[in-house]
Amino acid sequence: MQTTILGDTLIQLAHFPVLFPVSCYLVREADGLTLIDTGLGRSVRSILAAAASAGAPIRRIALTHVHMDHVAALDALHAALPEAEVLIPAREARFLAGDLTLDPAESLPGAKLRGGWARVATRPTRTLVPGDRVGSLLVVAAPGHTPGHVAYFDTRDRTLIAGDAYFSRGGVTVSGKLRLLFPFPSFATWHKPTALASARALRALEPTRLAVGHGPVTENPLAAMDHAIAVARV
Repeated sequence: MQTTILGDTLIQLAHFPVLFPVSCYLVREADGLTLIDTGLGRSVRSILAAAASAGAPIRRIALTHVHMDHVAALDALHAALPEAEVLIPAREARFLAGDLTLDPAESLPGAKLRGGWARVATRPTRTLVPGDRVGSLLVVAAPGHTPGHVAYFDTRDRTLIAGDAYFSRGGVTVSGKLRLLFPFPSFATWHKPTALASARALRALEPTRLAVGHGPVTENPLAAMDHAIAVARV
């Protein structure tokens, strides 16, 4: 695992950063740490070690969405951290329980659930809707990659933890736009027009830092996000 400290409050934990990068994040709060996504199943020890190195307990586990590469370690982490809150977007909680049916409003032209979905035993202690707060993080709607996908916006320094709404392996890209160097987020995207609309909405937040599930963190990302949106429109 590659650990990168970014500013005063963000730690990126990246597995396989060259070939198939999968990142989760620790966000420092006054009472401890919030873990955003859990990564792959083999990431448990490294996540716990990173929290120990940060000198703070993990108080909350919050998910952007429930594709397998974002939740595979959830059961093991919940067992290791039984007191930590488990926070899941309300729409994604059904997917986590194994219900992969789409609501009528989600059955859009070209829309289809894609990607790997993990069924895990852990259930949320709280479900989230856009506008909720997780410590210093504002929950922001970001559907498209999945129907219930959310991002987390740190109101202290304007860091945007975008999950798979964007990815940055090979350059900042809107989820759903095929990039041959790293095509997997496109293959796993539910509805590309919705993903593009969410990318625009996240850009409107004017983040100072873009942290994603696949690829390096981008500082001062606005120009890169603008380019990604323009390319995705084509």
